[in-house]
Amino acid sequence: MNDTAQTRVAASGHNSEAGLDIAAVRRDFPILAKEVYGRPLVYFDSGASAQKPQVVIDTITQVMAEEYSNIHRGVHYLSQLSTTRYDAVRGTVQRFMNAGREEEIVFTHGATEGINLVAQSWGRNVLREGDEVIVSVMEHHANIVPWQLLRDQIGIVIKVAPMDDDGNFLIDEFEKLLGPRTRLVAVAHVSNVLGTVLPVKEIARLAHAHDALVLLDGCQGITHLPIDVQDIDCDFYVWAPHKLYGPGGVGVLYGKHDLLSSMPPYQGGGSMIQRVTFEETTYLPPPGRFEAGTVAIPETIALGAAVDYVDGLGMANIEAHELDVLAYAHERLAEVPGFTMYGRAEEKSAIVSFTLEGVHAHDIGTIVDRAGVAVRVGHHCAQPLMDRLGVAATVRASFGLYNTKDEVDALAEALTGVKEIFG
Repeated sequence: MNDTAQTRVAASGHNSEAGLDIAAVRRDFPILAKEVYGRPLVYFDSGASAQKPQVVIDTITQVMAEEYSNIHRGVHYLSQLSTTRYDAVRGTVQRFMNAGREEEIVFTHGATEGINLVAQSWGRNVLREGDEVIVSVMEHHANIVPWQLLRDQIGIVIKVAPMDDDGNFLIDEFEKLLGPRTRLVAVAHVSNVLGTVLPVKEIARLAHAHDALVLLDGCQGITHLPIDVQDIDCDFYVWAPHKLYGPGGVGVLYGKHDLLSSMPPYQGGGSMIQRVTFEETTYLPPPGRFEAGTVAIPETIALGAAVDYVDGLGMANIEAHELDVLAYAHERLAEVPGFTMYGRAEEKSAIVSFTLEGVHAHDIGTIVDRAGVAVRVGHHCAQPLMDRLGVAATVRASFGLYNTKDEVDALAEALTGVKEIFG
């Protein structure tokens, strides 16, 4: 466990052993009792999409079976009930992220849409030709392509902040990229490939000193770390609930209220308007102006259940447990012949990316799957990072709050079997 994580866990009054009853936690996830090819399921793909606890499954079922109706437009009982439950989730998320007010929480159809919303609503209306957006070499495609689209539309310049060979974000080199034309820094909170935890508070401080805004892709950060957007002082924070043990089809965009209030709608339609005539339309204040059309109602309500679930366990406790599993994985997997790990940053979260000498990543994933072990293989929607690492693909084991050291042993044994096959 790194020093920063130790500080957070100590402040919580818990440790990994006392903080989480992993056997009880695992019972909350019905899919973990499943067998795959006659072997117990070992799920190491939470970085792509996490499994769901029973409370999330039950919430979706209950809403669909007993309470479903469209929201914000009906006066009948079901519409009022659904509206009340949907609206309450905004406050749940606000408290979980420590946003300043509920109106700073926008529900989208996914994290990708959240980044595109900022690019097209804020970026396309504020940025001018020659203005600069800084990303990092570790970015997911979802935090690269929207800015490339904007570059092609209005002529912005994209700069790339580097890392060292261990995957550490080079803050001094980043600072050199900041200049009078820098308008936005858009970086991951945690790398989805390397697990690197970027120094986001320092990034925000340096960016703001140059009058630039900061957008954080928090898809991996929200899952592994306690998040306080006011403490970080980011301007936007985007995340995907399906990675936080919640449903798909919904996303969260946090934005500072003054910024959201200055931004025009990203999409037009029902629910986001005050008054429509054929001559002009006036829009709701945020967040309503960014939530056009019928939203993902059961999924958003279940998002609230997922947040309550992980909040009840304690994010500091979850982080401590995952870092304990991660440290064990670093040691245990290094014993596998031909094992090479990518990502040894000083600040790292619960992700291990690796290769085995002489074996293609896809072959590794296919073979360990027959042992019941689910891992992710490929470029992980981070092809520029693969180019930086000098590999076409890696295997990624991403750990969640329900994973154990025994499961790491199962992966290590499966990988040893792979090497025996290929020699």
